[in-house]
Amino acid sequence: MATNVESGDDELQFRDPEKAEQLTERLQALMDDIGEPVNVMHVCGSHEQAIAKFGLRSILPDDLTVRMGPGCPVCVTNMPEVDEAVALAENGNIVATYGDMFRVPGTEKSLADARDEGADVRVVYSASEAAEIADEEDEDVVFFATGFETTAAPTAAVLAADPPENFSVLSAHKYVPPAMEIVAEMPDTDVDGFLAAGHAAVITGYGLFEDFVSEYDTPVVVGGFEPIDVLFALVQLLEFVRDDQAGLANAYQRCVTEEGNVPAKDAMWDVFEAESGEWRGIAEIPDANLVLSDEYADFDARERFDIDVDPGAADPLTEQCICGDIMAGKADPDECELFGEECTPQDPVGACMVSSEGTCKIWLEYGGQPDL
Repeated sequence: MATNVESGDDELQFRDPEKAEQLTERLQALMDDIGEPVNVMHVCGSHEQAIAKFGLRSILPDDLTVRMGPGCPVCVTNMPEVDEAVALAENGNIVATYGDMFRVPGTEKSLADARDEGADVRVVYSASEAAEIADEEDEDVVFFATGFETTAAPTAAVLAADPPENFSVLSAHKYVPPAMEIVAEMPDTDVDGFLAAGHAAVITGYGLFEDFVSEYDTPVVVGGFEPIDVLFALVQLLEFVRDDQAGLANAYQRCVTEEGNVPAKDAMWDVFEAESGEWRGIAEIPDANLVLSDEYADFDARERFDIDVDPGAADPLTEQCICGDIMAGKADPDECELFGEECTPQDPVGACMVSSEGTCKIWLEYGGQPDL
């Protein structure tokens, strides 16, 4: 049965050291009750940012491991998808996308490489901004759309609002729940509970995870992104683990409801449909890629343009990148031979080193497991 959980305080300060100490003591007491190591996975780059930036791993119990799963949309954008965007830019179209996508390596080039060679590639902060560019320009404008439910819903809203005729979408949007199922089914991934992303659940609602909890007999807690949010959600997860209960809880109730944002969710599923697709470095995942429905095929860049992708030869270092294992929760960034050496934010080999939500970039910036 799904539940909302509260902190017990009338007013919760999200960076309160005293509250953090209380929650940390509670985590240790729960681990003492459990009596064996616990592995928890979160599926959001914003959670990893909070955990690393605020040094939360340094105050967690020794036997509690918190790893990031496939929660960085930039990181799981497949090379051929980047290749398509590069090809569209090189063919004279204006390509607009989020800043994190600029330097993500395709098979041979990134969009930054294409721009350096003269292509018109622009950074935008939203799908609506890309549509505004199309309204101002005569050329075709392609929005290279990435992200999970949080950004897919705004993309859907733009398409539903009758955008300019020279506007189209190259969708690389992903849908998280099927990826969680793949991770749960991996024989070498031992996950005792999932910390789900609060901002995605604002759209989908936390009730979305009921079937997952029942099917995989694994607890899920939806959590926010401040330090106290993360610690509080981990307490809820460990209580489920201690009680050997596959429960579902909403620890982010100031933003998330059981049903979510129904109009946004309805718009998303009106514009998009789910189909199988490759998540970079992980697997072919059923129903995890969001593609435009037939009703919106006129705005589908893959339908509008003859995209001729000639990927060429991949960087030999790519074969050494373990970004896929990191996204599957099977490895940490500092286990990669390239980490911080051949692979840096300035010269990334893998997508995990590019995005602000990428585990490798976050660990290089903040340190993943600091000993404070």
